[in-house]
Amino acid sequence: MKKIVIVSDTHIPNRGKKLPQPLVDACDGADFIIHAGDWQILDVYHELSAYAETDGVAGNVDPWDIVDRFGRKKIFTFGDLKIGVVHGDGIRKTTEQRALDSFEGENVDIIVFGHSHQPLMRETDGLTLFNPGSPTDKRREPQYSFGLLEISDTWELKHVFFDKED
Repeated sequence: MKKIVIVSDTHIPNRGKKLPQPLVDACDGADFIIHAGDWQILDVYHELSAYAETDGVAGNVDPWDIVDRFGRKKIFTFGDLKIGVVHGDGIRKTTEQRALDSFEGENVDIIVFGHSHQPLMRETDGLTLFNPGSPTDKRREPQYSFGLLEISDTWELKHVFFDKED
């Protein structure tokens, strides 16, 4: 089984000083980590990649070194599963619609996006749209969150919700 942690909008150090413990615990033992943008500093990449191979895309508040390193859109393939990743920022339309439009005609199974900090998992025309939410800035959401994808013969995608540690 392959375990993939999906995270977005870490906003370190502006919204959190460090990665929260529930996320760190999930990364320990992960096979791969996907970040859907708004890392804010490259240190987040270095910290995550100490646990597992880490890749992702840049978000709208990321500095040039992150944009340069990761780009704004990617497709990852794990066996037969294709995952499109984009931050989802832009003008007009909803974040969800912009993410969907980014992969039009590209035959992906899952589209991972961030930007809104709102956890979402929705099926549309055989495609799964997934926003992991944010582990450091929940805005008006009841809890902080990230995603977990487990792949064996089939795949299972879910949110992991948690409260801020005391």
